[in-house]
Amino acid sequence: MSIPGARVPSGVELPAEFGSAASTAQKALAHLEAEGLNRAEVGLGPFVAERPSEPSEQGWAQARVQTPA
Repeated sequence: MSIPGARVPSGVELPAEFGSAASTAQKALAHLEAEGLNRAEVGLGPFVAERPSEPSEQGWAQARVQTPA
């Protein structure tokens, strides 16, 4: 569980840490922001948002990361 206000690795840091493509990291961060789970601050990077008041219509099931077989 992440603490609201905690810094999230950036779109540059995530690929370096996990070996993913930069575009994949950017899409993941954008999806989290669209779901209200993180917020981006210009010049500072992404942070964990306060808990959303209501779950999204798609829910967490749509946010699963698929790994290659």
